[in-house]
Amino acid sequence: MSNDEDEIRGVLAEFTRAIHDKDAARAIAPLSEDEVTFDLAPPLKMDAAQTHDTAALDQWFDTWRGPIISESRDLEVAVGGDVAYAYGIQHLTGTKRDGAEVDLWFRATACFRREQGRWCITHMHNSVPFAMDGTSRALLDLQP
Repeated sequence: MSNDEDEIRGVLAEFTRAIHDKDAARAIAPLSEDEVTFDLAPPLKMDAAQTHDTAALDQWFDTWRGPIISESRDLEVAVGGDVAYAYGIQHLTGTKRDGAEVDLWFRATACFRREQGRWCITHMHNSVPFAMDGTSRALLDLQP
């Protein structure tokens, strides 16, 4: 594994720790100024103004009773010069304020660009499969 790959894994690990700790400032710290996200919740696309909004992230964090556990599985990292990407399966667990237990597996991809000597996240894409049987329902119960 290259030093760049180690650094990118470190960026993702710190991002995951910030989510766990519900620390919005730390969660947005690795994002590039032009970062765009395609996430599980609407809208279809979040631009940099939305992804850098700590108030919106704090509002989501406030819907959780305790820590938010997010663990990667089968994480792959590829680096080419000053750009890179990482992908894998993510497992999200925790308890919502209303007592609902969350146990969700989803697909996660992050793209990176080296900026002033450090790796920044330029794009994140999270998704779940959906049923192609005419119901179009999200398949939230799938596990690896």
